[in-house]
Amino acid sequence: MALSPLVDPVDTLSDAERARTARHQVLAGLGEIGQRRLRAAHIAVVGAGGLGAPVVLALAAAGVGTLTIIDDDVVELSNLQRQVMHRLGDVGDPKVDSAVRVAADLSPETTVRAMRERIADENADALLAGADLVIDGTDTFDTRLVVAAATERLGIPLVWGVIQEFAAQITVFWSAPSDGADAVVLGDLYPPGSVGELPTCAAVGVFGALCLQAGAILSMEAIKLITGIGDPLLGRVLVIDALRAKTSEVPLRPSRARKTPAPTTAAADPTIPVEIPVAALSAETVAGARLLDVREDAEVATGTIPGARHVPLAQVLAEPSALGAGRIVVICQAGVRARRAAAALRAAGADAVVLAGGMDAWAAERVS
Repeated sequence: MALSPLVDPVDTLSDAERARTARHQVLAGLGEIGQRRLRAAHIAVVGAGGLGAPVVLALAAAGVGTLTIIDDDVVELSNLQRQVMHRLGDVGDPKVDSAVRVAADLSPETTVRAMRERIADENADALLAGADLVIDGTDTFDTRLVVAAATERLGIPLVWGVIQEFAAQITVFWSAPSDGADAVVLGDLYPPGSVGELPTCAAVGVFGALCLQAGAILSMEAIKLITGIGDPLLGRVLVIDALRAKTSEVPLRPSRARKTPAPTTAAADPTIPVEIPVAALSAETVAGARLLDVREDAEVATGTIPGARHVPLAQVLAEPSALGAGRIVVICQAGVRARRAAAALRAAGADAVVLAGGMDAWAAERVS
C-alpha cells in the first residue's frame, strides 16, 4: 500500500533545478510536487561503499535536498570494481570526499554533510539527527544492528539492503509507520541470535554489477517513501539471485514476540513446529525424514549434516510448497531461522520439525 509522503514540499524550485529534473516532473504521481518533496528531504546514507556509492549518485541526481553520508573508511584499489562513486585518483582518500564531489557534479543544489565517523551505539542518534529516512549500505551485521536500533528509537524508516557474492536482499523497516501499517523491524527478519559469523566480501567476493542494481532499488524505495508514491517494501523482502537473473519476494510480518499473543497451545496451532534433539536425528533419517538446511551459502560452505539438502531460508519462505509434503527436519545454525522455515512448511502441508540448537548443537554432540 502507498504511504503518506514523509516530508512537506518546499515552496518552489529554482529555474535550474526545475529544468534539470524535468523528466521527474512529468511522471504521473510524482510530478512537480513530488520533486519539491525531494528537494525538502534529508536522507542519511550509512556506508559509502558498494551499496552506498550508487545510492549517493541516484539520490543526488534525483534532487534530494540534503544527504548525510556516514563512513570512516578510505578508498582502496580493490573497491573500484563495485564502488562506482570513486575513481582511481581517490585511492587513499576518505570515501565521504567522493560523495561531496559527485553530488556537486550532478546536483549543485544538493547539500552533502560528510561525516567521517564510524557509526556506533554512542553516536548513532547524533549522526542520524534530522534525517527523514536512513539507507543502510554497511557491510557488517554488527553495524546493521546499530543502525536499525537507532532508526527504531528515532521512529524513522530504514531502507535496508545486504549483498554477498551473487545474492542481495532489500527491504524497508519502520518502527512507527504511517497510515496504520504494521511496524516491521530488523529483528523480525533476523531475530536476536539467529545470525552467526558471516564471511567478509574479501573472503567470498561480491558481484560488482549487482551493487548497482541493489543500490538503485534502495534509492527507489527511498524516493517512494519521501514522495508517497507506489508500494514500498515495508512488510516484504525482495531477494535477487543475479546468477539466475531471478527476483523473488518474501512476506515479512511482525514477529509474535512483539505482539500481544492470544492464548494458544502448540496443539491448537498446527503451524507451530516441534523441536527434536540431535540424539533423535538418526532415527528420523532411518524413518525416511528429509534433512533441510536453510542457512546461507557461505555458512553451508563450512560444512553441513551429511545428506541434508540446502535451500536458503528466503527461498523456502518464498515457495514452501515446492519442498513437498512428508517429514522434514529443518536445520539452521542455532534453530531460530529453522523455526520460521518449519512454520511456513507446516502451513503448506509438510510435517516439518526443527533440529533443536541447529548446527551448533550437532557440532557439540560430535565433539562430545
